[in-house]
Amino acid sequence: MDALALWASTHALMLWASWLVFALLCGDLLWRCIRQQRQQTLPGQQTPIALLPKTCFALALIPLLSFACVAYAVQTQSALTHFDTAFAEQLRQHLPVPLLRGIAELTQLGNFIPLAIAGGVTCVLMLFRRQWRLAITWAAALLGNVAIYSSLKGYFQRPRPLDGHGFISEPTWSFPSGHASGSMVFYGALTYVLMCLLPARWHRAIIAAAIAFITVIGISRIMLQVHYFSDVMAGYAIGLTWLLVCVGSSEYARSRSAIHR
Repeated sequence: MDALALWASTHALMLWASWLVFALLCGDLLWRCIRQQRQQTLPGQQTPIALLPKTCFALALIPLLSFACVAYAVQTQSALTHFDTAFAEQLRQHLPVPLLRGIAELTQLGNFIPLAIAGGVTCVLMLFRRQWRLAITWAAALLGNVAIYSSLKGYFQRPRPLDGHGFISEPTWSFPSGHASGSMVFYGALTYVLMCLLPARWHRAIIAAAIAFITVIGISRIMLQVHYFSDVMAGYAIGLTWLLVCVGSSEYARSRSAIHR
């Protein structure tokens, strides 16, 4: 594990870029699947097959189980926690201060206060446009996510890595990452809302932008050593779980509304 942590820390920027490219490719594949399924939608069907409620709820089991595995590994002090500690220590030794200063600026894209303000403004705009279902989905996604990750932090009470650069100071517990979970839900829910409101020609760019923000914010927390690797992966997993539940519930409400028209 020490050798792997050393290699990962000395190639941190390359791995970050590779992870971003991989995430963008996965997002493009998602867009292609949604487009293909939309083209195959039966006449009169209101929802793209890729966004059927049962599909969302079934897919939510994957990140939920992933979170459970990571949480178990952290609780039992497995090899993953040893890698977490070694990787954070190696990053502290190998990342230059100017780079950390730049990353500290990027990570603010996932800070609570800016996202809370943007979330409130977005909700008001949807209410103004009488998009009641989307406004409720949006509010439930954001508020529910805060409640979930705050409760989990209080339950696990995992201390943060000991950073020495001083660019970021976080008073809360480490597991799971609120920035990773928050960015997943905020930008993921925003993607869903925009895809419901905007023409299909915009969907590919919307998905790509959301994935870029989510990836950059989550990985920046590891690079800044304010979170362990497993914290961010767990944050992504639990955030994606809640996002899929909210989207599935919204699509279920839309399908029920269409039936009763």
